[in-house]
Amino acid sequence: MMANVRLLLAALWAGSIWGVSYLAAPSAFAVLDSTSAGSVVATMLTREAWLSIALALLLAIVLLRSPDLDARRRRWLWWCIGGMLLCSMIVYLGLQPVMAAIRASAGPAGVRASPQWTTFATLHGLSQLCYLVESILGAVLVVKSR
Repeated sequence: MMANVRLLLAALWAGSIWGVSYLAAPSAFAVLDSTSAGSVVATMLTREAWLSIALALLLAIVLLRSPDLDARRRRWLWWCIGGMLLCSMIVYLGLQPVMAAIRASAGPAGVRASPQWTTFATLHGLSQLCYLVESILGAVLVVKSR
C-alpha cells in the first residue's frame, strides 16, 4: 500500500515538473507574445512551487510511515525529495522574484530591450538548470519509490 502511494506521489510530482517545464512553458512562448507568455509561465511556476511543497511534505510523511524500505533506498528517497524541493525553492524564492522585478522595470519595450537583459538571461539559464536537475531527481524518485 505505502509503495503505491509513494509511487503515485512521486509520479505526480515528477510529471508536473516535466509537464510545466518541457511542454506548457515552451508552448506558451510559441503562441503568445513574450510578455504574456512570461506572465503565464510565471503563474504556472508559482503553482508548481506550491505543489512541490505539498508533495514534498506528503512524501516525507509517507516515507516516515513506510516500513518496507531498506536504509539505502530510504536515504535515496530523502535525498531526492530534499534536492527537488531545494531546486524548486531556489527558483521560486530566489530567481523568480528577481526576474519578475527585471520584467517589471523593463517597460513596454520588454526585457530583451532592457539593459538588464544579460542578467535576466543568466537568471533564466540558472532557472532552466534547476528544473533540469529537478527533472532528473524526479526520475530517480519515481524509480526508487517502487
